[in-house]
Amino acid sequence: MKDATFASAYTDARAVIDSTDALVRALDRARLLLGVSKAELARQFETRPEAVRRLFTAVDANPTLATVLKLAEALGFHLELVPNRRAAGDS
Repeated sequence: MKDATFASAYTDARAVIDSTDALVRALDRARLLLGVSKAELARQFETRPEAVRRLFTAVDANPTLATVLKLAEALGFHLELVPNRRAAGDS
């Protein structure tokens, strides 16, 4: 982390990983709140149950945007683009 270029790239990559993880966890929470099993979601999503299980249990899940959109739709949700909050003093 002493190299500024490396530190910046690492921070950017970590933010993407954390955002992806948060999105997958939010989809799993929605699934649980709706009382939908992973197997049922797989049927609605028209994929193998093990693919859904892996998505929600893998430490390094990295679904495509198409997969996320299909999962959200199968659960009765949609995604929205929301601007990031800027820290005080940012321009």
